Amino acid sequence: MQCPRCNDPEHRVVDSRTSRGGRVIRRRRECLSCGERFTTYEQVEREPLMVRKSDGGSETYDRGKLLASIRLACAKRPISNNDIESLVDEVEEQLEAEDPRDVASRRLGELVMARLRAMDQVAYVRFASVYRNFQDTTEFMEEVRRLLSRAGHSAAGQVDLFSEGSD
Repeated sequence: MQCPRCNDPEHRVVDSRTSRGGRVIRRRRECLSCGERFTTYEQVEREPLMVRKSDGGSETYDRGKLLASIRLACAKRPISNNDIESLVDEVEEQLEAEDPRDVASRRLGELVMARLRAMDQVAYVRFASVYRNFQDTTEFMEEVRRLLSRAGHSAAGQVDLFSEGSD
């Protein structure tokens, strides 16, 4: 491994710790030539997980793509990046426990939505609206109604935006 600043191969490990539920080792390194500190990750190389798309095609699972879609749904919500990373870790751990080498995109979306529903209802509805491809506001409102009825939600002092009599 070479230093990202000076390309010197000589470095020392400053700190090592596990991450992603013990599946990855994170190492902080220091270049012996220029003193630059950088981080590397070590993990077991597994056969890639394939995601079966609804159109019949398939593609290699991409953690970055899943993180990006969840981050978009969580934008401007009180959800930390660590919370999002943990959510994806939980989904990956569940998939590993089920041990499929391919998973339907529908299953992946359902796992994410179940966790988002418990974490933040607004982020959940945002993710669900894209994932389920809502075509109009009626579908969107029905999903919000289902969410509210499941949670028995009542926000004291707030106007009910989705009641039949509201303008």
